[in-house]
Amino acid sequence: MSPGDEKTWAVLAHVAAPLGALLSAGWLGFVGPLVIWLMYRDRSGFVRAASARSFNFNIVLIVGNAVAWVLFISLIGIPIAIVMWIALFIGMLVFHISAALDASKGILYRYPLDLKLLQ
Repeated sequence: MSPGDEKTWAVLAHVAAPLGALLSAGWLGFVGPLVIWLMYRDRSGFVRAASARSFNFNIVLIVGNAVAWVLFISLIGIPIAIVMWIALFIGMLVFHISAALDASKGILYRYPLDLKLLQ
């Protein structure tokens, strides 16, 4: 795989996550990075690492989203849930955009709160 293709697929791994999350109310952001990881894990170490990191960060976002829903359903935690959703949304955009920009330069981005489920 050429270096240009590696950068393109790594950028797509980071960009597919927020698109999937936005289209599914935050629940399916992990699908795009997982598909890219499955397709390119044996062809490119850079794409494998970028898509794995994007996937892992999206699992953190899903856990945060689930916690916010539990707080929301409890009625007492509605204000906290709303603040959490806003923070998760802003964090998702900021970190995925930063990761995509780094990937376009060939730099492997390190997300905060990386669970290391995929490697």
